[in-house]
Amino acid sequence: MKHLALKSGLMAAVFTAGMSATAMAEDFTLRIASGHPDVNTYVRLMSEFFVPEVEARVAERTDHTVSFIEGYGGSMVSVSDTLEGVQSGVIDIGGFCFCFEASNLPLHAFQVMLPFGTMSPVESVTLARAVYDQVPELEGTFEQRFGQTLLGLIADNGYNLVTNFEWETVEDLQGQRIAGAGLNLKWLEYAGVVPVQSSLVDAYTSLQTGVYNGWIMFPSGVINFRLYEVADNYAETGFGSITWHGLTMNQNRLNSLPPEVQEIILEVGREYEEMTGTVNEEDYAAQIAELEELGSNVWEISDDVRETWANSLAGWPQEMANELDAAGQPGSQVLNIALDEAEVLGYEWPVRYEID
Repeated sequence: MKHLALKSGLMAAVFTAGMSATAMAEDFTLRIASGHPDVNTYVRLMSEFFVPEVEARVAERTDHTVSFIEGYGGSMVSVSDTLEGVQSGVIDIGGFCFCFEASNLPLHAFQVMLPFGTMSPVESVTLARAVYDQVPELEGTFEQRFGQTLLGLIADNGYNLVTNFEWETVEDLQGQRIAGAGLNLKWLEYAGVVPVQSSLVDAYTSLQTGVYNGWIMFPSGVINFRLYEVADNYAETGFGSITWHGLTMNQNRLNSLPPEVQEIILEVGREYEEMTGTVNEEDYAAQIAELEELGSNVWEISDDVRETWANSLAGWPQEMANELDAAGQPGSQVLNIALDEAEVLGYEWPVRYEID
């Protein structure tokens, strides 16, 4: 009877432990959003890679489940309030361009301050990660000021110029109204072009009605927003592939999850970061070919024209470094590291910017 009682007690303990383990398993729902629509490469990768990979890995490697409520194209947040949406907890994870946060994230647009850099998105995101790793303040800004964790950097495809008129030299562009976003408007201003702040959602109508006559834009943006219908000239100017988007998560929400779930989210975030480089790089040549098939006049500007344009901007990186330094941010440090890291990757600047 004693042995029977002991056996019964052991079975009860095992049963109770099993019930406790089952009770500890939880289902988590996360809200992920972007103000941009999912025709944008980085948003598509949020939906087609980040979301299903997190869900699958959590299900495979933990006792928990994670599901997502997705909201793209402004259904949850706009392009200009995603940072604040993550900070307030309106959404848990957001993808956005730092170009819309010029006052909050001025240092994070450092690659924009070095125009005519590498056109390789793989090199761009690799370079950006090297800078972030050497300057903790970049990630620290998200954590300390905005209560969020940077899950992954996001590379864009190489920036070029789409217009509704043909041009050959920088002089041909002077006085023309050309759109951009945030700091890349300076690429236009210093070359004598009239810069116009805009967003992709307004681009088609604005080009059609003559609000402006061109856009600083990577080829996927021209295709996805059908800008070739109203601006059929695409010059491969080679402004550079810029890593100035990010995928961030509300820090309190991340910390509320079990450690093993947090680990998976961070893991997938870094893989997503790398994928924004590789996918954009793989897509570029096909997108250029597609633009030609769609009837666009596509050409690459000469090295002389590129050098002339770069020379018009030669003093601007130092101005930006001085402005950031004066505001107590390591502008000179960041820009010098970025210049050096580009050369480590084998890139030769058409004009080598000098930062004191």
